[in-house]
Amino acid sequence: MPQATQDISAKYGKWMMRLTWVIGLALASYFFQHWIDDKRNPNKNIHFTTEQKVILKQNTRGHYVAPGTINNIPVTFLLDTGATDVVVPQALAEKLGLSHASSTQVSTANGIITVYNTILSEVSLAGLKGSKIDAVINPYMDESTVLLGMSFLRGLSIVQQSGYLTLSAINEK
Repeated sequence: MPQATQDISAKYGKWMMRLTWVIGLALASYFFQHWIDDKRNPNKNIHFTTEQKVILKQNTRGHYVAPGTINNIPVTFLLDTGATDVVVPQALAEKLGLSHASSTQVSTANGIITVYNTILSEVSLAGLKGSKIDAVINPYMDESTVLLGMSFLRGLSIVQQSGYLTLSAINEK
């Protein structure tokens, strides 16, 4: 084979090898990110069962994270039985169009902070819904995750067992 042909073949071979590595790294990053997301929120596709129950799987950190809606806008909830009200980060509250009412001070794991009271027209977690739910807007929260506190959860039966949390509506008679 002539030298010029060998040089061109070697050049193409190097480019093909680089391209293969780039594609391989991109695919690995894509699948690894999905794997991490599934570990953080294993409940992305929760469904309301015919028994009117929602069953959530615990994530690797021991939390229950699930998709839901506030005022028909999709959000991600972190269930927090230690939170009195639903807690919405300031940036998300602005996107949701929530208005500030009075301010109040609350005690958090990071100390005492000022938050702003608001009312959520509707909160939904799969088929479990509540209306006129008390909430607070927290200007210090960075994330877009909403803490789903007791102002919503108190209307539900909550059973935790073997890494699963079962939520169901309380049938009041």
